[in-house]
Amino acid sequence: MSGYIQSEQDESLAAELCSPLPTERVIFTYAMNAIAFGLTGLVLIPLLSILWEIFIRGISGLKSEMFVKTVIDNGFGNAILGTIIMVAIGAIFSIPTGIMTGIFLAEFGQTNPVASIVRFVTSILTGVPSIVVGVFAYGVIVLVTKGFSAIAGGFALAVIMLPVIILTTEESLKLIPTSQRLASAALGGTRFQTTFRIVVTTAIPGITTGILLAVARAAGETAPLIFTALFSLDWSEGLLSPTASLPVLIFNLYNDPDPQKSQLVWTTSIVLLALILCVSILSRLVIRQRRLK
Repeated sequence: MSGYIQSEQDESLAAELCSPLPTERVIFTYAMNAIAFGLTGLVLIPLLSILWEIFIRGISGLKSEMFVKTVIDNGFGNAILGTIIMVAIGAIFSIPTGIMTGIFLAEFGQTNPVASIVRFVTSILTGVPSIVVGVFAYGVIVLVTKGFSAIAGGFALAVIMLPVIILTTEESLKLIPTSQRLASAALGGTRFQTTFRIVVTTAIPGITTGILLAVARAAGETAPLIFTALFSLDWSEGLLSPTASLPVLIFNLYNDPDPQKSQLVWTTSIVLLALILCVSILSRLVIRQRRLK
């Protein structure tokens, strides 16, 4: 008897699901979809217009020799090199510190008051304006060394990258199921072995994504480098000398009356956007690979 009742309920549910939707619901669905697409278009219009303007104005001046020339010769080779150097310095400072801090917060500091303070300070750092970071680095590095340098610029970028890496590392580790930790402990693994051989290894894709996002953000920063690395029209003389960068090149030359310098600004903007876009795409690929696994 119960089987017959269940069969009747299944048939009734199937008939209800197969029946056409009421006209009011169809109209409402289409209306909501139209509104969603319209609002999405309104959001994308400013972004796409900016990208289109930069592309149209800058692509005509893009030449291969610009990548090996300095600003003096209407190139940006020194700015690209300077950007890479300072981002690399920032990464060297921030990646090990950020990953280890994230591991501490996620695995060892759940109830630790020190961890709560670190987590609070990190959340504040994510919202600090980059120009404030530049002033801080100026006081800590530039005034002490008595000169603008790539080291000072890299330090400023490290401060910007650090909270991003800490938070993404912590969140990536928290996403690892507790069952993996318990399984490792059941097999005799110590807490250190469980954390670094099981948990961290599994969370590597998420940690890598956070690092790439931090690098993409640091590569586009301008204000901290104005206060720390300043600028150089020629190739940098070393890590302790003023160093050019792509964002500061755009800032310094955007109002230059020379048509060649104006064209250089637009072309440099394309290169900077392409650099950040490549890093962002790489981070998306890492996320996709993680989901496939």
